[in-house]
Amino acid sequence: MAAPKKTVAKEQGQDRDNGPPPEFTREQELAALRDMLLIRRFEEKAGQLYGMGAIGGFCHLYIGQEAVVVGMQMALKPGDQVITGYRDHGHMLATGMDAKGVMAELTGRRGGYSKGKGGSMHMFSIEKNFFGGHGIVGAQVSLGTGLALANRYRGNDSVSIAYFGDGAANQGQVYESFNMAELWKLPVIYVIENNRYAMGTAVSRASAQTDFSKRGISFNIPGEQVDGMDVRAVKAAGEKAVAWCREGKGPYILEMQTYRYRGHSMSDPAKYRTREEVEKVRHDQDPIEQVRNRLLAAKVSEQDLKAIDADVRKIVNEAADFAQADPEPDVAELYTDVYR
Repeated sequence: MAAPKKTVAKEQGQDRDNGPPPEFTREQELAALRDMLLIRRFEEKAGQLYGMGAIGGFCHLYIGQEAVVVGMQMALKPGDQVITGYRDHGHMLATGMDAKGVMAELTGRRGGYSKGKGGSMHMFSIEKNFFGGHGIVGAQVSLGTGLALANRYRGNDSVSIAYFGDGAANQGQVYESFNMAELWKLPVIYVIENNRYAMGTAVSRASAQTDFSKRGISFNIPGEQVDGMDVRAVKAAGEKAVAWCREGKGPYILEMQTYRYRGHSMSDPAKYRTREEVEKVRHDQDPIEQVRNRLLAAKVSEQDLKAIDADVRKIVNEAADFAQADPEPDVAELYTDVYR
């Protein structure tokens, strides 16, 4: 019998087996493929525009981690809120924000979601219940806890999803938030996107406890490790956590074991890992290829899959064209949305 493949989780020395994930219907597989492809192609285009000088400042790409946010969105319902850190383009697209508005913000144009004043790390959409994009490491965790407090205060059954990474998991405000959330039984899911390297240091060198699902034990918050490269596993774990919160049981922690293919940001040469390591994850565990292979096995034609990719590329190319042609914000915009 062939030896089992090493997954991202096993590479980290974390080998908790939750069993095979529930199978997707054909429609779910196709929807997941399209949504993940949209993020992948968008991020690839953003990387190109950054290299051309059309995007300035910081730019953190989500390539490789697409299954996390797409799977979680499949577990949510309208009214649930999302908040995240600065690797945020994928989260925006997954919540349904328009690719043109996101790309225009990256290029600093008036048609961007923050009118060209926020850039890559600072975009919001009340309509889509997306509350940022935050450049301060870990800041979104306390803010996401506040969203959950507001939901409880209002007496609705909405759930707040606070995404943060393995690096941010060591921030003090994270544990203050854990304590408050459990004490008041707030409906918040803390999604730790463990991509193994934070800003450039392996978790084994930076964290005394590398099983991030256990970070809530001292606060009595349940946690679970999830294969963040398999959209089916993410959706199943997300549904479990959402049900827990809607039943009034308090917060839940999901450690998504995932992997970013690019550096921490576009300026990071990523010399702290080997090219062979990255290629191995791409070959063995790529979230998009997993779905694509299952669809091919289910007799979906290669032509149909190429048509989906072509449609996504058209959306992204139109967004890029818009983002480069749209006017820059008027100088007067410097004085709007300023509070004293």
